[in-house]
Amino acid sequence: MDLGIKGKTALVLGASQGIGAGIARALAAEGCNVIVGARREDVLAEFVEELKSTHGVEAEAYAIDMTDKAGVAEMCEKIRSDWQPDILLNNAGGPPGGNIIGVEDEIWEASLQALLMSVIRISEAALDAMIERKWGRILTVTSSGVIAPIPTIPVSNVVRSGIVSYSKTLSNEVAKHGITVNTIVPGRIDTERTVNMDKFASEKQGISVEEVQKKSWAQIPAGRYGSVEEFADVAAFLLSERASYVTGSQIRIDGGTIKNV
Repeated sequence: MDLGIKGKTALVLGASQGIGAGIARALAAEGCNVIVGARREDVLAEFVEELKSTHGVEAEAYAIDMTDKAGVAEMCEKIRSDWQPDILLNNAGGPPGGNIIGVEDEIWEASLQALLMSVIRISEAALDAMIERKWGRILTVTSSGVIAPIPTIPVSNVVRSGIVSYSKTLSNEVAKHGITVNTIVPGRIDTERTVNMDKFASEKQGISVEEVQKKSWAQIPAGRYGSVEEFADVAAFLLSERASYVTGSQIRIDGGTIKNV
């Protein structure tokens, strides 16, 4: 299927590894020119060369820390004046885990900036050109915790739930301009982060990594972790011309893990 986005410009955030990098690759494979943003400038530089050589598209790297309010504001100016992307993929790492009682104000404020306010400001910056073109795609990666709160990451549960409400509200306002706004919910995807989490669990429980994985897989109806490519393929579809009637939606890619309807 031709997704109809060849030649369009996509801004993909959190793109130095894992899900973000996978989505950038999927969009480049469809002929999108890609701007990749993340904190790790050295990794992004190599990634840009990969995208150019493998897919023959234009690619650019931009170092950004989503907790840096001034840095996000500077990037928003570049979005408006220079990049003017057709497609925006919001993606940022989560806050530290723990209990919800006693979370320090600094953690709440940093998490709100990185996960919610950055999404709002960056989306608004991208909307200017999208509204003028009468076409645009905005997709934000959230967490299964927005559907079924995860006890160990309460700050993420709260803040990312705000993203879902924002995205749904925004989708209603911009649908008339040919712009879709959706959120995408990952289950256990086979990324570097998942590998590290399994290693940590292995050390803590005194069992092998393979045993940890088997225990995790037993909780997933599909019986395995999802691949980055499986996740990225769905994201690329939602960011394409083919998904023009999908907006205000929350799409799960979790192998059936989330028990809630």
